[in-house]
Amino acid sequence: MGEMHCVNGVCEMSSRKSSQMEALDAYIKSLPLADNPTRKRGFLIQTLHKAQSLFGYLPVEVQSFVAERLGISLAEVYGVISFYSFFTDKPIGRYAINVCTGTACFVKGAAQVVDELKRKLGVSEGETTADGKYFLGVLRCLGACSMAPVVMVNGKVYGHMTPEKVQGLLDDCKD
Repeated sequence: MGEMHCVNGVCEMSSRKSSQMEALDAYIKSLPLADNPTRKRGFLIQTLHKAQSLFGYLPVEVQSFVAERLGISLAEVYGVISFYSFFTDKPIGRYAINVCTGTACFVKGAAQVVDELKRKLGVSEGETTADGKYFLGVLRCLGACSMAPVVMVNGKVYGHMTPEKVQGLLDDCKD
């Protein structure tokens, strides 16, 4: 991700982050918002999805930017981010590992899979490994109950996961 660089008290975003902000701004400008506060709120989740796809996560400066552009409060933006487990305000690793903990997955052993991932990665839920390679998260339902327990890595679904299969899943994460 882009970084903020400061020299003699003058701060600027790196060109990558600046181009990401420009892309987000262009996206928001393309929305049919009019001057309707309700309509603007209606595009919040969609805009946050776009922002997260651009930045990988939703840092406070991106949240503030979205709030300002949509004319809503930062508290409302953060409320949506904290409510929906898909959104994150922390950087995530190159491999986002999310374990479904919905009812079917939980009953079939998702908790043991999470415990094995925690052990192997040395992180807790919602954390990224120190090398920035792996993020471990849990989601409430991925909608693949027939394959429970399910783990998703960067959009790829692994079904019928067990603690014994965790190492194979990690081996699939190649740089």
